[in-house]
Amino acid sequence: MADDLPSVFAFLDYRAYLSEWFDAKKVANPKFSHRAFVARTGQRSPSLLSDVIAGRRNLTQAGIEGFQKALSLGSTEARFFRLLVQLDQAETPTEKNAVWVDIMASRRFREARRIEGDSVRYLSNWIHPAIRELANRDSFRDDPAWVARQIRPRITARQARQALDLLFELELLVRHDDGRVSHGGGSVVTPHELAGLAAYNYHQGMLERAKQALSDVQPQERHFLAVTVSAPPSLVPTLKDEFNAFQERILELCANAEPPAGQVFQFNLNFFPLSTPGEDEGGT
Repeated sequence: MADDLPSVFAFLDYRAYLSEWFDAKKVANPKFSHRAFVARTGQRSPSLLSDVIAGRRNLTQAGIEGFQKALSLGSTEARFFRLLVQLDQAETPTEKNAVWVDIMASRRFREARRIEGDSVRYLSNWIHPAIRELANRDSFRDDPAWVARQIRPRITARQARQALDLLFELELLVRHDDGRVSHGGGSVVTPHELAGLAAYNYHQGMLERAKQALSDVQPQERHFLAVTVSAPPSLVPTLKDEFNAFQERILELCANAEPPAGQVFQFNLNFFPLSTPGEDEGGT
């Protein structure tokens, strides 16, 4: 009987893939061992596979090639496995984004994990949440040309169409029998391997919009506050709680506002260090 091994295209975490692959291989052949796998790679350390799966070791270029051989991957599978390793070991969001583009270009990955891929797309482009909130308008029309005219800064009708298609596919928008469009019951679930990247892209996009708003939006339509203070690092958790509570208050006010929603606003709440910590919490 042929081994019933998992497909590499069903994974974003190459270590999880290796773990499930080995377990499946062990079921098919109880005599198969970590030592036997490592021998296939051309490496010598008998603990190599367990160390990689546990995250104690990364794969070098030679290691990737050895694992591709031990896994008996075809050329397409081998290239995808390499991408997963690069995604795991990328050191900056820019590097991760570059690898993610290549991963999403894989048809077999899109077929295996389309919704998760689309959820990352949703959070990685400021246009998507803007259009979703625009749908709170009673006058909302899912016409790309109309939507494009409402968004600031202006987007193209093609961008609006792509965003609408994604929102309907994720059921974040639903079209009723009478033609009316409203928020759906869908939710955005980002795979943990990419949650940080999606959040990074979301905040980057919104911060770029904030910079544009300083020059492009009239003062009476926007509000910017900034304060520079010194505080002990131990206060950071409390400050986060205060920011979170304020965000909840903003959401409550907007959800219960009368008259109904008519315009989409972006609120950015953030704080970050402008210096290193002192030798003690009270020092500088």
